[in-house]
Amino acid sequence: MSLPVDHFRGGASRPPSKPQNPIHSMLSIPPQWLHMYGDFITKNAHQVSQIESALRSLTYIIPGRFRDAEIASETVHSGVQLLSLYHDAVLRGAITKIPGLAPKVPSPHSRYTRFWTAKSRLYRRIALLLQIVQYTELLWEMAAKRKGERIRWRVIIVLEIIKAVCRLLLMRVTNSRPLVTPPLPDREPIPPEVDQSDEDALKELMGEDTTTTEMNGSAKAVHEREWTMPRTGTSLPSLPNPGDIGSYLMSRVLTADDIKPAAKLLNTLSRSGQTAEILHILSPVVYAIALSRSKDKKSWTPWLLGISMEYAARQLRDRGLRSTALENEEWGKRYWAAGWWTMRGAFYENFTKSLIGGVRRRMPNLVGGILEDYEYLWENYYFSTSA
Repeated sequence: MSLPVDHFRGGASRPPSKPQNPIHSMLSIPPQWLHMYGDFITKNAHQVSQIESALRSLTYIIPGRFRDAEIASETVHSGVQLLSLYHDAVLRGAITKIPGLAPKVPSPHSRYTRFWTAKSRLYRRIALLLQIVQYTELLWEMAAKRKGERIRWRVIIVLEIIKAVCRLLLMRVTNSRPLVTPPLPDREPIPPEVDQSDEDALKELMGEDTTTTEMNGSAKAVHEREWTMPRTGTSLPSLPNPGDIGSYLMSRVLTADDIKPAAKLLNTLSRSGQTAEILHILSPVVYAIALSRSKDKKSWTPWLLGISMEYAARQLRDRGLRSTALENEEWGKRYWAAGWWTMRGAFYENFTKSLIGGVRRRMPNLVGGILEDYEYLWENYYFSTSA
């Protein structure tokens, strides 16, 4: 006599399987898409960088960019900047997971910012907020301008205060160290896989020039390339050419900053250095408030107030043996950024405006038209010349 199968399973029948919740299945799709998109970005990093640069350049030369279609064009520009910020995070994660993709000796700025973004979640979030505000500030101003000048200046002052608070918090998180620009790590280029052809091997054997060109256009010498053994995966450096010994040795020289801990790449500021940093952080806020209260564009008071704070910050900064190479590099960036003061306020209205107008009249129509669009931007929007 045959017994039913359920008799051997304890007499209990298996409950029917639950139907899958469609909401859970729909919510699981976006992470899958993001993962697929991240893999695509990692495998095509060079092409993506070129597309980003092309889109960025396109927003600069669109005819009528700053008049009829200023909001649409600036939205595209801000969107590309935010997308590139996401791409930076994706590529940074890929380099972290695959150490072989990381450069042998990263720059001091990259080491310093990667250290703090990995150590402090608060630093990472504040730096990300600061970058997002800087990428979208002009778009916010353009949108606010349509509501009136009073709303526009309120938005400008609020954005400048947000940036100043973020910078002061970053200074606090890093134990009173100077700020770096940008506060997040720069994008590290992922080197493409370059296979050495038989022709290159023959040229190297014959002592001829075997430099190759990377996808980003830079030439790469033989000794800078590596050969990976197929079985063990170990990388072996190629031998240099006899006439290229000097560059071969210099490429393997480590400086003091290369072996210094990442946190020591910037020293803790002295009292005068902290005062200088605070003045540098607050000068845009003070300048924006003074400019909003000034009824005359040609008034020198806001301009002199802002540049005086910048000059005082430069005089009070830490100098001499205490300053590191990364700090000197950051102040070099600030010196170049100070050139924007010639495009602001009274200096622009009294001097630069007439100079640019004379140059524009001598240019061809196409170049003159683009320059005229930029003049409209410089004259009507505060953040167009904000450093």
